[in-house]
Order: sequence, then C-alpha cells, then structure tokens
Amino acid sequence: MLQKLSLALLGTTAVVLSANPASAVSMTKSGGMFSSYSDTKTITFDDGTANDPNGFVTYSNITTNIVQGSKSGQYASPYGDDTKFLTIAPSGSNVAGNSGFVNINFKEAIDYFGFYAGSLDNYNFIDIYNGDQLLKSFSGSDVPTAVADGSWTSTQANMFINLVGDAGEKFDRVVMRSNGIAFETDNHTYRLANRSVPESNMILGVLAVGACGMTSLFKRLQHKVTVKG
Repeated sequence: MLQKLSLALLGTTAVVLSANPASAVSMTKSGGMFSSYSDTKTITFDDGTANDPNGFVTYSNITTNIVQGSKSGQYASPYGDDTKFLTIAPSGSNVAGNSGFVNINFKEAIDYFGFYAGSLDNYNFIDIYNGDQLLKSFSGSDVPTAVADGSWTSTQANMFINLVGDAGEKFDRVVMRSNGIAFETDNHTYRLANRSVPESNMILGVLAVGACGMTSLFKRLQHKVTVKG
C-alpha cells in the first residue's frame, strides 16, 4: 500500500511539472512599419535620441547610432521610413553607429518586443535575456520567410519583427548587434508582462511545499503501519 501511495504521489508531482513546460521566445514578422500588437509602447527615435518617453527603457552603448536617410557604405533608411532610426555597425568600422552593439534594458519585465527592420542581413543579431540568462539568439536569417540579403526595397528584407515570450516567458534585456554594415531598425515596441502570470520561482516554491507535505504524509503513514505491525 505504501509503495502504491508513494508512486501515486510521485505521479502527481510529475503531472504538475509537465504542466509547466520549458518556455521560449518565438519570432514572427508582419507588414508595415509599426507593431500590430495591443497594449504596447513605442520608441520612435524621432527626437534624435534613444530615450523612452514612457520611462521604462534605457539604451546604452549609444554613440552616433541615431541617423536619418541613407548614406552609401554606411546605412540605409528602412524602406518607406523617412524619419530618424537606429543603426548599428561593427566596432572600429569608422562609420555611423559603429558601437558594435546596443543594450536595451527594461525597468520592468516584458513579454513582447518588436521593431521595424530595414535592409535585413544575415549578420544582424538579436539576443534576448532575462537577467544574465540568455533565452534566445536570432539572426536575420532566422526571420520566417525573410530573405536577409540587405535589399533596400524588398519586403522580404524590410519588415516588422515580433519577439514574443511563450508560456509566460518574460525578459528584461535585448541586445542588438551586427557583424557587418549595418543593422537598421526603427519603432522599437514593447509590452509590459502580465503580472498575473506566476513567476518560475513561485511555481518551484509551490512544488517544494507540496513535496514536503507529501513526504510528511508518507512518514506518518509509515509510522502507523509500523505501530500496527
């Protein structure tokens, strides 16, 4: 009887664990220069800075990254975009935006980040972090159905890219980097994470409490059987 009970309890724990599968971040693309997701906030760079008017985002490693228009051999305005945008080029390349990478830090956890990408290349990269943990890295070649060939006009290389946390996944930092000239983006958009979604630590805590309770119950039943025997 005790053996059957212990197996049943372990089975219950396994069911709870399987109900919380490993989370990930998915990438999709859409048309237009702005996000189609609701409840979002946008940073347009139109004032010539990388400042978030909503106060939730801080950009770092910004030098000469905010530009406008196109300049041969340096950067190209995303198709149809005549406003200021962010460009990233390799460090030491001696062109505008040659900071190599840009850190985007969020004051609160988010579950969605999107941006309008221009003349996408396979050497453009986006890294998604939760704290110091790297959740996912994408290159221009990973964008679904995109052709990351650097075209200035093709809709297959100029599109809005969406990064969405799956199964309650949250993240608080995005790194945009480029190994070539250049990585041009505009209209950075984010959505604060739903605070009602349980944190992974909270779920682990609940499991730990449940495991302790099951262990205690098992010991009591074992003691009763010993006494009766």
